[in-house]
Amino acid sequence: MIPIYTVYQVITTLVDFYQILIVVYCLFSWFPIRQGGFAYDVAVVLDRLCGPYLNLFRRIIPPFGGIDFSPVIALIALNLAERLLFNIIL
Repeated sequence: MIPIYTVYQVITTLVDFYQILIVVYCLFSWFPIRQGGFAYDVAVVLDRLCGPYLNLFRRIIPPFGGIDFSPVIALIALNLAERLLFNIIL
């Protein structure tokens, strides 16, 4: 049987890593990226990992004044889901 603390650590690490990916995805969106370079490849991978999750919130919250607040709401939702999961487990 796997100890609950180990499951807690794995889930926390994965959620933290995904949150970092979302922040890096947002930072990449601020800069123009040319096709064919390393930065473009990283941006494509980040878009495929973070895009579907962020699109859930983009449907609900449209950009306001040209600013997309969906990543902020997505990070809050991810954090709340993690806390809710731990409250159920523990």
